[in-house]
Amino acid sequence: MLNPTPASVLAVLALATTAVVLPARAEIPQSLIDAAKKEGTLTTIALPHDWCNYGGVIEGFKAKYGLAVNELNPDAGSADELEAIRANKDNKGPQAPDVIDVGFSFGPAAVKDGLLQPYKVSTWDEIPDNVKDPEGMWYGDYYGVLSFAVNTDIITDPPKDWADLQKPEFANSVALAGDPRASNQAILGVYAAGLAAGGAAGKEGGEKGLEFFSELNKAGNFVPVIGKSGTLAQGATPVVVWWDYNALSGRDALKGNPPVEVVVPASGVVAGVYAQGISAFAPHPNAAKLWMEYLYSDEGQLKWLEGYCHPIRFGAMVKAGSVPQALLDKLPPAAAYEKAVFPTLEEQEAMKAAITSGWDKVVGANVQ
Repeated sequence: MLNPTPASVLAVLALATTAVVLPARAEIPQSLIDAAKKEGTLTTIALPHDWCNYGGVIEGFKAKYGLAVNELNPDAGSADELEAIRANKDNKGPQAPDVIDVGFSFGPAAVKDGLLQPYKVSTWDEIPDNVKDPEGMWYGDYYGVLSFAVNTDIITDPPKDWADLQKPEFANSVALAGDPRASNQAILGVYAAGLAAGGAAGKEGGEKGLEFFSELNKAGNFVPVIGKSGTLAQGATPVVVWWDYNALSGRDALKGNPPVEVVVPASGVVAGVYAQGISAFAPHPNAAKLWMEYLYSDEGQLKWLEGYCHPIRFGAMVKAGSVPQALLDKLPPAAAYEKAVFPTLEEQEAMKAAITSGWDKVVGANVQ
């Protein structure tokens, strides 16, 4: 793909209140690097190595700065991450996370609960205004769209849209990539189905999504197992509703055994921005700040792109000629993203409340 500004990029940049500008960047103070090295360790949470190439990101950070990285619960959801901060606010031990990577709506929620501390990275001005907290409490990091990862050894005719998932041929096949009561990815998967079913943005879309999955569950098509590469390959969950970057990375990792097709649905194409933040109670605050500097540097952003995640500075980096053509060529065709919608914070809060509070009553499937 040769188009350097796919529709997904233009959509997220449309959130910004001003055009992308390339200002002079502040240097990372040597004092911060020294202080982080003195702390010696960074504690992360909910960073699977195959999510956005986080394995490569973590190794790159360790190699560059020589810090150890203590990785907590890679499969935790966004709500679990906030709870980990709450539960360990008086604990400076290895179970206390320094940093979090959460769904977009969880950033403001964490600020409201006093769980984050401010820090503005040196590339701050290249992050669109509407995907960051003005005080530096949290900031968008990368984005993608919900897709279907399909094991084509089992499903020979992959679904093209959400409504297809209700067909008899998808019995015991469809899974979410998380618990919709806690996982941002799963919550937005339910929401996407609701939009495709005609729900309006916000609460109604969430409610329609619950109805869709209730019908899917009653039909015997929904599998209450958290879908991932292993369950996809084994055939336990032949269709997984996954962020496109996770689906594409999973496909690559399986190397054709089994073959996997990644489908962006024809409707209900929901894009999601994730956000970074530093715990207000971080045991290693300087290591946390240095981690943020690495993530938002060209090196860190390109490592995310290697995992098919569109980094938040993508537009500025393309403009500056900082993105190798080989990486641009690996991205999915722009046409797949033309219908992508980015829910506002208000819409996310409304649909998240509807889905997390209504899942047990309306759908009644214990996803684990």
